[in-house]
Order: sequence, then C-alpha cells, then structure tokens
Amino acid sequence: EQPIFSTRAHVFQIDPNTKKNWVPTSKHAVTVSYFYDSTRNVYRIISLDGSKAIINSTITPNMTFTKTSQKFGQWADSRANTVYGLGFSSEHHLSKFAEKFQEFKEAARLAKEKSQEKMELTSTPSQESAGGDIQSPLTPESINGTDDERATPEVTQNSEPRAEPTQNALPFTHSSTISKHWEAELATLKGNNAKLTAALLESTANVKQWKQQLAAYQEEAERLHKRVTELECVSSQANAVHTHKTELNQTIQELESTLKKKEEEIEGLKQEIDNARELQAQRDSLTQKLQEVEIRNKDLEGQLSDLEQRLEKSQNEQEAFRNNLKTLLEILDGKIFELTELRDNLAKLIECS
Repeated sequence: EQPIFSTRAHVFQIDPNTKKNWVPTSKHAVTVSYFYDSTRNVYRIISLDGSKAIINSTITPNMTFTKTSQKFGQWADSRANTVYGLGFSSEHHLSKFAEKFQEFKEAARLAKEKSQEKMELTSTPSQESAGGDIQSPLTPESINGTDDERATPEVTQNSEPRAEPTQNALPFTHSSTISKHWEAELATLKGNNAKLTAALLESTANVKQWKQQLAAYQEEAERLHKRVTELECVSSQANAVHTHKTELNQTIQELESTLKKKEEEIEGLKQEIDNARELQAQRDSLTQKLQEVEIRNKDLEGQLSDLEQRLEKSQNEQEAFRNNLKTLLEILDGKIFELTELRDNLAKLIECS
C-alpha cells in the first residue's frame, strides 16, 4: 500500500452507547491518509496516533462522506460498526478531503464492477464481492443519525483553527482551550529567550536519542530472551545452559536497570524543562515590574530636578534680599552717624550761646 493523499485533522468517533456524542481519539491534529492496495485493488483511510491505528477504514461504494459544518465531516463504516468524524483547520482542507473521498469511492465502485464482470465470465464466486454484500449491522438511522440523534458538530465563523464537536463534548472543548493557551505561552517564551529555546531543542534531541537507545535495548532484551529459549530447547547440558541462562538474565537485568536509569533521566529532563519555563515566566514578570519601577523612577527624578530648580531660584532670591538689606543697613548707619554729628554740633552751638 502506498499513500496517495495526506492531510491533518482532529479525529473523533461516535459514542457507541449514546450514538450522539463525539469521542476524541487523538489529543491533537494527526495525519490522515488515503492508501491504495494494488494487490486487492481497494482504497483505505488510515490514521496513526503514535503506534496506534485510530482509523483503518476501507472505502466501499455505499459509503457517503457528509459535511456537517464548515470544518467538520463524517462517514459511517459498517465493517468497523462506527462513525468517524474529522475536524479540519479550514474549509479548504475539508473540501479537498471530501473531493478525494468521492474520487476514491468512484474508483472503488468501478473496481467492484470489474470484479463482478470477471466473476460472471469465469462463473467463479469472488470472496471479495461476497464480503461486500454483507449487510451492515448499522441501520441508516445509526449511520447518518436521525433528526434527534445526528451528531452535528457546530462551528462558528470566529472559531479556532481546530474544528470542535458539539456542545455535548464540553470537557474536551475546555481541555482544547487550555492546551491552546499553554501553546501560546510556550510560543511567547520561545520568542523572548533564544537560549531557553536552544536548551529545549537540545533536551528534545537527547530525549529522542535516549528513546532510540531504549528501543535498541528492548530489542536486545527480546533477542536475548529468544536466545535463552533456544538454548533451553537445543542444549542437552543442563548446567551449561543454566550458567548461560544466568549470564543472560544478568545481562537482561543490567539492560533493564539501564532502561530505568534512562527513563529517570528523561523524567529529570522534563522536570528541568518545566522549571525552566517557570523561571522564564518569573523572569518576564520581574522584567515588567523593573520597567514599571524605572518609569516611576524617571518621573521622580523629573520631579526632584524641578524641586532643585525651584530651591535654587528661592535661594538666589533670598541672597538678593540679604544683599539689599545689607545695603539698606549701611545707608542707615551712615544716616545715623550724620544725625549723631549734627546732634553734637547743635549741642555745642547751644553751649556756646
């Protein structure tokens, strides 16, 4: 099988109990691909979340992909006895996926007709066509939903890029909102501190490297377990086998111990990353407070400069006033001295007369 078209979307499945609510099968947007199996001449829709297949649906001519909103679509798979839902980031991606669905559905119909023609010519029943005639365990109402039961996700014009299901899935909507909030916070922190970004990238690379080492250790452990089993079946020397088995068990224990250490180191790195994010948030808060203090300090410096100017002006005015008083005192002393001389002269004149 080869992928012939891929896109990214949030994957949901209908609740098997209520047939009303959507149940998210992926925590974030995942790759959804159309595959073509040339050996069986069938088309399939496959999506993986890590190593888990959350969609494995074979397209048949009786399937219908329904657009229930601007960013959400669904189709029923009678073989899997469920209804799949996809939430896209834009209406364009939804339309493109729907076009491909219709195209591959038509190709599947043509392939089925050709297969039926070959059967009629050879008069040999085809197991594949017989499988296609199996009645669906879902009724038409359970596939597309009745007017009261149809699960139609609501998408507003101002919604986020992620298409959300109906209001019956409120806890998931709340979780998505919180997740988006923290993603925005993380993007802000990355933009503010390049060094922290480099450290996070380096830590992520180390985690990936250690995961690869863990996978290699697990493969080595499985290989050693198989080797122990083979030695127990083949060897006739119980003591030698027991000794070899003991050594292999010790090696396995050492590998398991190494695995545990690596897992502890990974947890420690995750904790350091969380601490670094908290420190970055504290640093941003302190930087903002420091900027506010600096602004207030500048205002106070301006007020202080104004007061100093006013004080200097007042001191100059006082100095001028003192100088004027000194001048007046000198003039007054001169006048008093002249009056004293005049008094003395008058007294002498009186005495002489």
